[in-house]
Amino acid sequence: MLLRIVLACCLTAATGVASAQERRVPVPNELRLSYAPVVQRVAPAVVNVYAAKTVVSRNPLFDDPIFRRFFGSPDMPREQVQRSLGSGVIVDASGLIVTNVHVIEGADEVKVSLADKREFEASIVLKDSRSDLAILRIRHGNERFPFLDFANSDQLEVGDIVLAIGNPFGVGQTVTHGIVSALARTQVGITDYQFFIQTDAAINPGNSGGALVDLTGKLVGINTAIFSRSGGSQGVGFAIPANMVQVVVASARGGGNAVKRPWLGAKLQPLTNEIAESLSLKRPAGALVANVYPDSPAAKGGLKAGDVVVSVDGQSVDDPNAFDYRFATKPLGGSTKLGVLRGGREIDAQVALQTAPETPREEIVIKSRSPFSGAKIANLSPALADELQLQNVDDGVVILDVDDGSIARNVGFQRGDIVKAVNGEAIAKTRDLARITERAAAAWRITIQRGNQQMSVVFGG
Repeated sequence: MLLRIVLACCLTAATGVASAQERRVPVPNELRLSYAPVVQRVAPAVVNVYAAKTVVSRNPLFDDPIFRRFFGSPDMPREQVQRSLGSGVIVDASGLIVTNVHVIEGADEVKVSLADKREFEASIVLKDSRSDLAILRIRHGNERFPFLDFANSDQLEVGDIVLAIGNPFGVGQTVTHGIVSALARTQVGITDYQFFIQTDAAINPGNSGGALVDLTGKLVGINTAIFSRSGGSQGVGFAIPANMVQVVVASARGGGNAVKRPWLGAKLQPLTNEIAESLSLKRPAGALVANVYPDSPAAKGGLKAGDVVVSVDGQSVDDPNAFDYRFATKPLGGSTKLGVLRGGREIDAQVALQTAPETPREEIVIKSRSPFSGAKIANLSPALADELQLQNVDDGVVILDVDDGSIARNVGFQRGDIVKAVNGEAIAKTRDLARITERAAAAWRITIQRGNQQMSVVFGG
């Protein structure tokens, strides 16, 4: 999915008394307003990103035994190269680049093209699917590259002028302008952290991962998505705020292959008008605490079910998505102050900023002949449950991924399914499931938990 951003500039001039005005043709160079100085500073740090992946295809008819009987053995699988394009922003002189995960997802090879037409191979340093941000590094010698500094995206205001730079439709680097149309858009449904800058600067396919900058030339956001009926720009684009981007970049600079964020240890839900009225609130704004996990930072900070969180360090939050963004962009270590409504009065809760407990995942890909063939499984922990956005569970075995075309995919298993039991045996660790699936079985009786529902299914027999 890609973005479009539009910039609208409005100029006003003071006027005197109409009768005193002199009408004349403007002299050249008397008035010349332009974004060119900003573009000249920013453009060299915005790159085109080209990703390629090899996929193997074969005629599905050769999976039919009757077809094979009459037409012989299967043909050799054919390899095809799929290519995608997008944009990226250099944020460090060493060649560190920010782009979107969906631009480089599954890529075997990534290349970047600079504004001066030079091309470099790039390696993937880190992918953070929860924010749809990926970090690349240019493979080179000791060259220093032009880069953009980060702005404080919390200081943006609706109506501020912004420029969008990227590579729409692969035509080459393109600059558009517009204004900040809205802030803190949380009902977009693109990523786990929904807290977007909305802009009307023209953004089209290929702009994903490109720069949204202010008139000082600083990076205020990474263009990520658009709302469009036609597939092109219609003036509603969304960018990930720079303050979230900095969290991911800091993890990459620190040598991590995953982003570490604070863990609250509580389930939050939106406030409806009915709930707000029952709590005697003036308006349905805030995040309602549904439950609190024992020994979590929320529990130790004194949060209770029924509390309504309305601010994080003085910054208001209107819903759980806004809270997630504010909390996730806090640096680890120390604590943060939550404004909480309880029993009609506001109190403060001091919550430690620490990561969720992690245990060895012991990831395994099931390859034996069973309904789980092609599924990647892992041991659950509070950290993995938080990553997968699973509620009320922090142990057991979860499906992390399912290979395309695999038996597990065909029978309907999904990322986030928790395997509770197989053929009457409880599944506590990945090795339990691996051991059971090694056995031949005429039928498979499987119990899984998906969301808040527990389902039992039978395969074979």
